[in-house]
Amino acid sequence: MNGKQKFVAGVLGTVLVLNLVIGFRVYCAIARESDEEEGLHRLRQFVTVMQLIQKHYVDKTDVAYEKLVYGAMTGMVGSLDRFSSFIPPTEYIDMREETEGEFGGIGVFISIRNDRPTVIAPMPDSPGMKAGLQAKDQIVEIDGVLSTDLPLPDAIRMIKGEPGTSVSLTVYRPETNQTFKVDVVRAIIEIQTIRRPAVLPGQIGYLLITQFNENTADDLRETLTQMRHDGIRGLIVDLRFNPGGLLTSAIDVSSMFVEHKKLIVFTEGNKRTKKQEYNSLSGEKFSDLPCVLLINEGSASAAEIVAGCLQDYNHAVVIGEQSFGKGSVQSIIELDDGSALRLTTSKYYTPGRRVIHGNGIEPDIIVDISDEDAGQVHRQLSRPDGAEPETDEPANIEDLQLDQGVEIVLDLIRRTGGEVNSSARPSSASVQNATQAIREELAVATEAGNAALGDAPAPVAP
Repeated sequence: MNGKQKFVAGVLGTVLVLNLVIGFRVYCAIARESDEEEGLHRLRQFVTVMQLIQKHYVDKTDVAYEKLVYGAMTGMVGSLDRFSSFIPPTEYIDMREETEGEFGGIGVFISIRNDRPTVIAPMPDSPGMKAGLQAKDQIVEIDGVLSTDLPLPDAIRMIKGEPGTSVSLTVYRPETNQTFKVDVVRAIIEIQTIRRPAVLPGQIGYLLITQFNENTADDLRETLTQMRHDGIRGLIVDLRFNPGGLLTSAIDVSSMFVEHKKLIVFTEGNKRTKKQEYNSLSGEKFSDLPCVLLINEGSASAAEIVAGCLQDYNHAVVIGEQSFGKGSVQSIIELDDGSALRLTTSKYYTPGRRVIHGNGIEPDIIVDISDEDAGQVHRQLSRPDGAEPETDEPANIEDLQLDQGVEIVLDLIRRTGGEVNSSARPSSASVQNATQAIREELAVATEAGNAALGDAPAPVAP
């Protein structure tokens, strides 16, 4: 290190120490006012440890104040949960460039489960899907780095990269108890979120929402308007393998089925965090269509917000499997040195005050299928619209969850006063009443079944 570098390092170190001292004094004043003696004691202890390291540690090159403080903050924030992290300045710059520019990925949505990054769902026709990754696959290593030591944002950042480059993943598949390695070539991911629109027998509209982005609501509105013009009498919205996306998109989609200005979702944090409510938007409504939502363990975040909202208001019967349970809010808080905190500040609640995070959405009708069948259904749903299976692919299997959805929609159509082939359209109120009646009957049947097995009755969502 030359003289100029030493001078700059000395200035930066002095500034950092001064900031620490000032911050320490400010916190001391706050702690005395609020009687936070425990916090004051621990902060003194932190400063003492840092001074001892500076004075006695064997390698002076490893005790720069910035390194010590950043390391402490990384450990402190990372100990809260796997979604919170401290972001040093260089990484924060990279993160902003990624969100504002173009980057490559493997087209796989992941979250944390069992302390590992876990695949929620690969996108249709993505590099990850072509490489054979499936929902529930656990990513053990990324380019040789153990994932259990990585916060989720860091794991995602390592998987992303320049298009055309590859990332090496070590994957554990619980279904088969196998661990294997796979190299996936990154690419620019283009996303079509409304897929496979069709009119099923009985004039039932069907569509798949793969995730929620800026275009999802407009594309859905256009698709539903065309389906209504084509004379559909009911609707199945498939949210299986949907990992979520934008909150604003989930609100817009939910608003198509919920009365204007009604609560869609709200967030609550600790007592210092203001409760935030999000209400239904104005615009064309499709609540006169008897509706079923399909969900499974790959349905997360924004998908769970939509499912929970429509279920609470009796605008849809939910069928499938318990959803993933990712419903927390991470806020980015910029710090004055160019670093930032990604901090879990609140959790999402449905209109009926059900907390999504860690619980998920429970279907009105549970239709469990094996992991093997779920993988095959996902492959079927992920093919380009109208495409047939490749010669080396397994044959199509019956979609039991979709079949159950068709039965319920037909029942709803009959309960709303019309025959399946009639052109008369029910009112939104009659559809809502019929949906509520079916859900109540299903809840009673579930309680009776649990009682017969000697279990406590399952709680009914408000």
